[in-house]
Amino acid sequence: MRSAAAGKHVLCEKPMATTVDDAQKMIDACKRADRRLMIAYRIQYEPHNRYIMQAARDRRFGKVTMIEGHNGQNMGDPSQWRLKKAAGGGALADVGIYCLNTCRFVLGEEPLWVSGAAYSTPNDPRFKEVDENVVFQLGFPSGALGSFSCSFGTHRSNRYRCHADYGGWVGADPAFDYDGLQLELSQVRGKEEAREHPLIAAKQQFALELDHFAACVRGKKQPYTPGEEGLQDVRIIEAIFQSAAPFFHRLGFTPAVRGEAPAELRASPEFAAICYATAGAPQSNRRFAHSATFTKPISAGTSTSGPSTAANAAPLWMPKL
Repeated sequence: MRSAAAGKHVLCEKPMATTVDDAQKMIDACKRADRRLMIAYRIQYEPHNRYIMQAARDRRFGKVTMIEGHNGQNMGDPSQWRLKKAAGGGALADVGIYCLNTCRFVLGEEPLWVSGAAYSTPNDPRFKEVDENVVFQLGFPSGALGSFSCSFGTHRSNRYRCHADYGGWVGADPAFDYDGLQLELSQVRGKEEAREHPLIAAKQQFALELDHFAACVRGKKQPYTPGEEGLQDVRIIEAIFQSAAPFFHRLGFTPAVRGEAPAELRASPEFAAICYATAGAPQSNRRFAHSATFTKPISAGTSTSGPSTAANAAPLWMPKL
């Protein structure tokens, strides 16, 4: 608001504000000052995600009936701004917003309803003020559903898929990084299902935003992602948290009853090698080994970087059967 009062055009990071009221005040201030206000939703300018948007709206794989995805990363230093409520931190506002905004962008619709659930690890100093894990769903006028998760306490991953009703789906993994995005699609052709990874020339995402913003300033036009676009996301984020609060209910079920696992599974070296990490590595930098990489059981002295390489390694997760 001070920038608009000073006669400056405003390019604002997402989320544009921490409350609906503040977001509306920003929009009003820029309109009074006749200044452009654009929210930096780089995904809406990025060619891979625009490919998915066009495929969905053109119904290349049929009508999109469901979009599902995840965006998460493991945050470290508890003092960083992403873990401060006043700075707009938290998993949903910082990384979950990518899923939310991309879903709206791809479908070209606004949700009729939302639901959500949130959980933060007790006594973890990183999450004294903000949410760690959030899952949320959205329902749209066309009947399409969105189902997403976001996290500040899991290994880095960002992806989504649009599932359609005519034998196909399209998505990206990774979907929200600054570079290295990878399209993926699947479509039934005759009696076979074909999977592809279309290649699209990458473009500098921030340059695309800045070029558009500059053109809007020079031409006195409303940006493609104006303040109202940011306001809508803030509204929906507030609604997700409102939905999450009253419906958290401990079911109190007793543990499920299962018999003993087959002996061949308990003895399987491939199963024992599902997931290993370099000993002592930070949680956010842990490396995972796939069982297919190894031809014999992995001991605590085997590296995750390849077969038969000596290093200090320790099991990260071993399921109990």
